[in-house]
Amino acid sequence: MQDAPAPIRRALISVSDKTGLEALGAALAARGVELVSTGGTAKALRAAGLAVRDVSEITGFPEMMDGRVKTLHPMVHGGLLALRGNKEHEAAMAAHGIAPIDLLVVNLYPFEAVRAAGAGYDESVENIDIGGPAMIRAAAKNHAHVTVIVDAEDYGALLSEIDAGGPSAAFRRRMAAAAYARTAAYDSAVSGWLSAEAGEEAPRRRAFAGTLRQVMRYGENPHQGAAFYVSGEAREGVATARQVQGKELSYNNINDTDAAFELVAEFPPAEGPACVIVKHANPCGVARGGTLAEAYARAHDCDRTSAFGGIVALNRPLDAETARLIAEIFTEVVIAPGASPEAEAVFAAKKNLRLLLTAGLPDPAAPGLAFRQVAGGFLVQDRDAGSPAAMKVVTKRAPTAAEMADLLFARIVAKHVKSNAIVYAKNGATVGVGAGQMSRVDSTRIAARKGEDMAAVLGLPASPVKGAVVASDAFFPFADGVLTAAEAGATALIQPGGSVRDEEVIAAADAAGLAMVFTGMRHFRH
Repeated sequence: MQDAPAPIRRALISVSDKTGLEALGAALAARGVELVSTGGTAKALRAAGLAVRDVSEITGFPEMMDGRVKTLHPMVHGGLLALRGNKEHEAAMAAHGIAPIDLLVVNLYPFEAVRAAGAGYDESVENIDIGGPAMIRAAAKNHAHVTVIVDAEDYGALLSEIDAGGPSAAFRRRMAAAAYARTAAYDSAVSGWLSAEAGEEAPRRRAFAGTLRQVMRYGENPHQGAAFYVSGEAREGVATARQVQGKELSYNNINDTDAAFELVAEFPPAEGPACVIVKHANPCGVARGGTLAEAYARAHDCDRTSAFGGIVALNRPLDAETARLIAEIFTEVVIAPGASPEAEAVFAAKKNLRLLLTAGLPDPAAPGLAFRQVAGGFLVQDRDAGSPAAMKVVTKRAPTAAEMADLLFARIVAKHVKSNAIVYAKNGATVGVGAGQMSRVDSTRIAARKGEDMAAVLGLPASPVKGAVVASDAFFPFADGVLTAAEAGATALIQPGGSVRDEEVIAAADAAGLAMVFTGMRHFRH
């Protein structure tokens, strides 16, 4: 590795994203750098009054095949790959008239953006860059002598390095790493799309990539380093939201906000306002209401203790009345598809409260992938976008219309609670949530106890669990969970079914006078 600065005398510039291009070109020219370029980039530089040599002049070949072939040539790659100071390389350059290229500035055809915009197959293929990645990889390999820039954000640092005597070895190495990361991310996007188009659910190799959004003070705990990367997926949520105010989001804030917004999106705005309050990635209160303020108040009532310092997600734009209610207690984050100016004014007095606004709600039924690291690898699965195709009443008593509405509501909430998950609900609101226990009966007991706590806090004459319905994310393996729910006062249950003891569980429900519905679909969330 050449440790000395590498002076720049000649630069090849070929960019799709022309942000900052004219300023960069002018700055390089002012520093005595010869500019070489292609197609639209050369045209833009000339329009700015800069002298530019076409790549075709250097290669001796015109751009052809709709621009598919223009830089794939020894005159270009030889100039990028040649080792300075290597006698054989320098002799080859002299024999073939190859001039060195000291700086490469390239960004790629906008494949990711075209895909996000919903382009068809042929247009997507045309936006797969070939020459760009080839040049980037060549220049990055030869970073001992060549500087490669793939992001407009680095133009300023590049000029500073030139003014200091030429890009330093450390800078060139850092830019080379960024270049390889860019081509890796690009290839990841292309391969992922082609695999999906080919119907490959489990391709032999799977790659994921992201772009750094934020370096965090720490991760889940203060001794853990952390950073937030965005994938570019066109899905409304914490990664695409606009932060209106508040402190920088933490690792746990982002994780919890994502959980809250994905759940609230399950309740279509056209069917009425809904609110979700999340604490430690689990919903501690979920409710519908006649107004957004009512939905928030009912969600908050479910577990006022846990709601303190929680995350609030709304399925409709935040209004001033709801904002005033939320502002009464300490809340970490509020995320909503919009907010009124009056609501933003209410929150302005809460400087540390983070307000995130999105352009809409994510589609709960949209396909997508979820992955999790394990030692030596990672697990990949489809996003849990499933919804039961049919439901079956399995008890002698069928649920009433009101019970069925609450069962469907509770089932949605249970889908987003850490397993083993039990949710008690009444009149479109949770009244007890049991999450993450090693046995389902323990979750059933904890959720019932939450209802008792709710009654004590609100001064209710009896636990709201009495007359409520119950949803379970997976089947009851024994009748004990059903009996515990019955003893707490529940009147109906919804669960996937599928246990070898289903008949025993159904018999217990019948004996207790409960209605029970099987969905045939489990929703584990570990």
